[in-house]
Amino acid sequence: MDIISLFLIFIAIEIFESNWQKSDTLYGVIHNNYAIYKKSIFLFFILNLGFIYSLFLVIYLHNNSFLMLSIIGVKFMDIALKLNIIKKIESNIALEEVMPNIKMNFLFRYLNAIIYPITFLLSENYFNL
Repeated sequence: MDIISLFLIFIAIEIFESNWQKSDTLYGVIHNNYAIYKKSIFLFFILNLGFIYSLFLVIYLHNNSFLMLSIIGVKFMDIALKLNIIKKIESNIALEEVMPNIKMNFLFRYLNAIIYPITFLLSENYFNL
C-alpha cells in the first residue's frame, strides 16, 4: 500500500475518533469517553483506533523514527490521561477539581486529523526534507 493511501486512512480514522468524542466542551468529551468506558473497556480501546493504527503503521512500515514514535507516545498519554480522569469520576471527584472546562471549537476538535497524519508523512520523509 502506498503512503498516500495510508495517510488518507489515518485522516479518516482521526475524523472518526473526533466525531465519536464530539462535544461543545472538554467536560462533554470526557463524559462521552466515560459513557463508552462504562459499556466496556475493550470498546473504549477499540474506539481509540488512532493509537491502534499508529502501532500498525510502525510494524507494517518498519518505521521506528522519532516522529512516528512521538505519535504513539502522545496517543498513549492521551488514553492514559482519559483513563485517569475516568477513574476520578468513578471515585466521585468533581471534574472541576481535576481540570478546567474548555470550549471545543471546530479547529480544536479536528486538529488531530491534521497534526497526526502530517507528522506521519514527515516521519516517512514524504516531502524529502
